[in-house]
Amino acid sequence: MILVLGNPVYDYIETKKIKTDGRILSGCSTNAALALSRLGRELTLVGSVGEDFSESFLADMKGYGIEARALPSIESGGFSLVYYDDFGNRNLDLLGRAEPITAIDDDLLTKAEAVLIGPILREISFDLIRDIRRRFDGLFFCDPQGLLRNAGKDGRIYHEKPEGIEEILGLFDIVKPNELEGRVLTGIDCRRDPFEAARIIKSWGPKLVIVTLAELGSIIYDGRNFYEIPPYEIDLVDSTGAGDTYMAGFTHARLNGEDLRGCGTFASCVSSVMIEQVGPDFVLTEEQVRDRQESLLGKIDFKVQLCQT
Repeated sequence: MILVLGNPVYDYIETKKIKTDGRILSGCSTNAALALSRLGRELTLVGSVGEDFSESFLADMKGYGIEARALPSIESGGFSLVYYDDFGNRNLDLLGRAEPITAIDDDLLTKAEAVLIGPILREISFDLIRDIRRRFDGLFFCDPQGLLRNAGKDGRIYHEKPEGIEEILGLFDIVKPNELEGRVLTGIDCRRDPFEAARIIKSWGPKLVIVTLAELGSIIYDGRNFYEIPPYEIDLVDSTGAGDTYMAGFTHARLNGEDLRGCGTFASCVSSVMIEQVGPDFVLTEEQVRDRQESLLGKIDFKVQLCQT
């Protein structure tokens, strides 16, 4: 069983190609859980949901074949995401903020072979992460996006590096920032030098560091070697969930015992399927992903095309 932690959100999304009809289910943990379920994984999703969406959330999770533990909250979380280019850049505004996740039951950690931390807005504390690491010795994966976000008085989301983040990220087996998060964490423009950013984060203690770079691909660093992973080129519809489903695909392949290049190419292809679609009802099969992965595995000389100026 894979345990996925982080609050679900109900978002409004607008891109150059689509606008959602009201708020739709999303979130780092939720998107990862949806992808893992469609890849055939047993999992449990834990997050806080308000009465405004709790009934529909539990019904949706049951329909998707996902065990969910919805913790009580005054309101559900959510964002307005308005994308202004084709590279994932967006204005992010708060629509609601759910309560934090304060504890994880022993039975969940005992059954889990992997724990994925996917907070959306600081709902998972550093103390909870330390507590999980003390009690769990399996694969521990962090998408740090929600550890770095905060909301201003106007509801606009901003990013900052919290004190003590180095120690916390060092507790994980795998840490996967995107290019923005990599810059917040290290001060380095990851479109110019993701390798140095990965080296810095690796020095804090995680076993693997992955930096995702949108249409440029991604890199994986194990402390000895860098693996440069090509993107699978598609007609982008909505980049929401790209990193979340990359985490899901990488975890699935890693638990299958695949090597790092195999894990990265599989993750890249899972992500490519997600961003051709919009919302939680995206269609995803392992056969579809494996077909795409074959083309990436053939690109043995691929190098990330970094900005030079």
